[in-house]
Amino acid sequence: MKPVKWGVLGAANFAREHMARAIHAAEGAELYALATSDPEKAKGFQAFCPGLKVHSSYEALLADPEVEAVYIPLPNHLHIEWSQKALAAGKHVLCEKPIALRAAEIDALIDARDQSGLFATEAFMIVQHPQWQRARAWLEAGEIGTLRHVDAQFSFHLTDGANIRNRPETGGGSLPDIGVYTFGSARWVTGAEPVNLRSQIRRENGVEVFAQVSGVMEGNGHRFSYASMTSMRLYNRQCVTFQGDKGMIRLEGGPFNANVNDLAEVELHRNGNAVLVERFPGVNQYVLQVQAFARHIRDGAPYLWTLEDARGSQSMIDMAYDHAEEFAL
Repeated sequence: MKPVKWGVLGAANFAREHMARAIHAAEGAELYALATSDPEKAKGFQAFCPGLKVHSSYEALLADPEVEAVYIPLPNHLHIEWSQKALAAGKHVLCEKPIALRAAEIDALIDARDQSGLFATEAFMIVQHPQWQRARAWLEAGEIGTLRHVDAQFSFHLTDGANIRNRPETGGGSLPDIGVYTFGSARWVTGAEPVNLRSQIRRENGVEVFAQVSGVMEGNGHRFSYASMTSMRLYNRQCVTFQGDKGMIRLEGGPFNANVNDLAEVELHRNGNAVLVERFPGVNQYVLQVQAFARHIRDGAPYLWTLEDARGSQSMIDMAYDHAEEFAL
């Protein structure tokens, strides 16, 4: 397969430490160009990719005829704008999550994707990881009986006011940043959507930093209660549980930042206290994401997360905000 030549819009820390390295390492991909006006930031990328071409503006990178696909790690409020500009420039798009700040904003991007004939999607990498694929397969096989409840927690501690996650003007907040995981993982594994949601949220300086969300989800033959907690002011925690009447699937430690936050593993608990544990050391979900993207645009292979999937998660975030009660500590 001819390697896909990638360009990265912006020298974000996450791009430097994870996604640009994943593109550089992935089969069927070539890390070709970076757009940044800061030569010092470019050096961090050139340290592991010495031949990297550096453009001084996003527009210049999009005008580069060698670039086939663009990875966008910009602040949340810029995702839709630059995804549309990349499609208009004839580039395939992989944009960081959340791809929008309201679900309705994604409709125009879906139209642009369809009119261009190009591929565009949100970088929801966890669906490429075998731990999540195993969880979905176990649920579909009936290993835990009838699904009754799903709960998910994702928290970390971040108080830096300059960080884009803590700034309202850049689309900060725990639900946009990590609610996409607690909501999106439940939706992807079960195929269900929320029937109703209610939430309690806490804000600091105009940014939601804690959200406790509960409700009912339904679809794909399931109807179950749902609860999630996300926070940017608590100690690190990642855990998702799918609880049935005959067993339970649990992903704890590193379900979202696999092998970064902790070892990736998924547990199947069944009657009689039998526990099957599968571990996946060394699996890089970012590399898997890039490789799956390349196979899709080169060979038409199925891709596990679409803009429509992203719209569903954003609709769930919108619902949580629209039915929120605010509180202070």
